[in-house]
Amino acid sequence: MTAEEFTHRLFPVKEKLFRFAYRLLGNKDDALDAVQDVYLKMWQIRSQLIEIKSIEAMMMTSTRNLCLDRLKRKSNKFETLDENYSKRNPDNQQPNLEHADLLHWVKKEMELLPEQQKSLLFLRDMEQLNFEEIAEITGFDLNYIRVNLSRARKRIRERIQEMTEFEMSRNPGG
Repeated sequence: MTAEEFTHRLFPVKEKLFRFAYRLLGNKDDALDAVQDVYLKMWQIRSQLIEIKSIEAMMMTSTRNLCLDRLKRKSNKFETLDENYSKRNPDNQQPNLEHADLLHWVKKEMELLPEQQKSLLFLRDMEQLNFEEIAEITGFDLNYIRVNLSRARKRIRERIQEMTEFEMSRNPGG
């Protein structure tokens, strides 16, 4: 594979890899380093990439594995939701304080989920990948993915309900 072919085939997914790495690592510089390392790895095996059915899935898997290895080494926790998301997406912005508080709270709850559930939730809900793509990236069985996504969402939903009920009991008048 020539440098031009490499650039043409692999660079279109750079932003997607960065978003994924950023969600896992929670740090822009670490995410950029991870993406650079993935591209370096791909360059080193460029002659073998011709045989790969889905280079994007391979790169997402490599990014995931690299980030999880770094997290294990650093014992870091990643941020699942980007605090600046609504600033970059004004159509989705709800300027009220309740929304900001809820977003912060959901982010905190997601931190408490097991690593695999956090990754699956990000891939499905943030990257909007289908189950087959997630299975290809993670190597997990489709049923495992569905069950763990369901458990993660249920856990967050239950915690939001508990928080809402608690707030209503503290402030019954509104």
